[in-house]
Amino acid sequence: MTITTTTLTRAAGAAAVAAGLIFIGVQIGHPHLDVQSITSTEVVVRNTLKLLMATLALAGIAGLYLSQIRKNGLIGLVGWVVLSVGYVSIFATTLVSAYVLPAIADTNPQYVSDVLAASTNGDPVGDVGLLPTVLQLQGFAYLGGGLLLGIALFRAHVVARWAAVLLAIGGLVSAALAVMPDAFYRLLAYPNGIAMVGLGYSLWRTARTTTSVQPAVAVAG
Repeated sequence: MTITTTTLTRAAGAAAVAAGLIFIGVQIGHPHLDVQSITSTEVVVRNTLKLLMATLALAGIAGLYLSQIRKNGLIGLVGWVVLSVGYVSIFATTLVSAYVLPAIADTNPQYVSDVLAASTNGDPVGDVGLLPTVLQLQGFAYLGGGLLLGIALFRAHVVARWAAVLLAIGGLVSAALAVMPDAFYRLLAYPNGIAMVGLGYSLWRTARTTTSVQPAVAVAG
């Protein structure tokens, strides 16, 4: 198979759709995180899917930005970079939650409990190092990057504008939910997840339409 710009664009669109669906799916019925549940197979599987989600999201937002790089402008560039940092940070913290915390839950349960508390808006009892700062930067990158990239995509008027708006305002919704208990905190995946699905499908369809139109233009020439 020949790899073309159109092929890569459609692949990025499909990756964004998959990332959005996974992001929503792993939050449905998510158990409360504590020292006991963090070692369960269910939580490990959910966290592994989150790692896949972050990877697919990085490919998806790269395609969204690069497919219309000139129209997205400086705002789009900054938004893409900042949001990418957010997803890389999500990948890193999820990796720790998926494979490091379960391994030390039996030997150091208090530390695991403190890390989980810091990650779910609780108050850790012991020292968890720079984790609170990392989580704050992660939240800023996730919210700020989504806002800027959403504005850029809306202004470019290439992919679905409703999804671009949802990506932008999803950060504000997430900011409000982030200070609520864990059960509400899980809802922050929905606005961003739906936006990623809409943007990804729109990008995939736009690339497909472009491909189907090109032969007709060549014949007319």
